[in-house]
Amino acid sequence: MANKEIESVILFQLDITNKIAKQFSQREFDRLKLGITVDQWVLLKIIDDFGKLSQIELAQTSVRDPASITRTLDLLEKKGFVQRNAIVSDRRQYSIELTSEGKKFVTENMVMVKEHRNKSIAGFTNEELNSLSAMLNRIQQNMN
Repeated sequence: MANKEIESVILFQLDITNKIAKQFSQREFDRLKLGITVDQWVLLKIIDDFGKLSQIELAQTSVRDPASITRTLDLLEKKGFVQRNAIVSDRRQYSIELTSEGKKFVTENMVMVKEHRNKSIAGFTNEELNSLSAMLNRIQQNMN
């Protein structure tokens, strides 16, 4: 297949890279019968990292729209991984936190997730990773 102009666009390359990484992880999640999607995992990990978050904070941190966060949280709540607690000062909002089952699930699967992360950066030096991180941050700042 001949090289097309779109294939040289950095944002297109980033999108393709993200999709390939997500597909790889989802295949592994399915193979291990985890019963969750990569997007669900990302929310669980963010909640694990930050502790209690409002739904708005979770949407901002995950860079997802609040409506999709609501749907995903509904599923995670049904699985027993998260709980929503009303915020006393604002009854329209909820504080989201992991249940003990959610914490256990994240802990049990972190080794596998770290292996995926390591696979994605195999062959890169620390200097290359630092440069890549700095460049990605610059693209994010340029577009924000």
